[in-house]
Amino acid sequence: MTPPKAPDPTRRSERSRQAILTATRELLFEVGYARLTIEAIAARAGVGKQTIYRWWSSKGAVMFDSLLDMSRAEGAELPDTGDVEADLRTVLRAIVDEFNDPVLDGVTRALNTEIQNDPQLSADMRDRLLGPQLEATKDRLRAAQAVGQLAPDLDLSVAVELLFGPPFHRWLLRTAPLTHEYADTIVTMAVRAMRAAPR
Repeated sequence: MTPPKAPDPTRRSERSRQAILTATRELLFEVGYARLTIEAIAARAGVGKQTIYRWWSSKGAVMFDSLLDMSRAEGAELPDTGDVEADLRTVLRAIVDEFNDPVLDGVTRALNTEIQNDPQLSADMRDRLLGPQLEATKDRLRAAQAVGQLAPDLDLSVAVELLFGPPFHRWLLRTAPLTHEYADTIVTMAVRAMRAAPR
């Protein structure tokens, strides 16, 4: 008779970590960030508070990792249909939809508040979430450059700011509604500025 295998602590830890991240997302959607507590996350995930504090220093850090986990599941690569303008419209329309989602709006505003007072969380957001997203966009723009759709000397860092800065500014300050038409206008104007000048 084969003796039973000893429990794998690595697998158990990963199961606990995933349970915590899932519980955090569920509670964010159910009660919002202001009412989210470490105690509630621990209870929903079936772990002790000390388990959460072993991996994360704050509620904001758990929230960030739960959103990052969801972002990784969705993937960061941009569509490439061969038409860079159409692909960027798809991306910016999706961003507008996320900003208009009441739950994601609340979570994102809470995260932006947290990073003002938490330098480590701010660095994590820049390096682990925004950085890869911006690099994926630059990769799509490089592909467009390679086939002559965009200027070869384009400053890609400025280009991504031209694309993503306006919707973020409008969302942050609530200066006007965010619509697909607005997203399309941004893309049209940005791509016009990024195209190679005719010879």
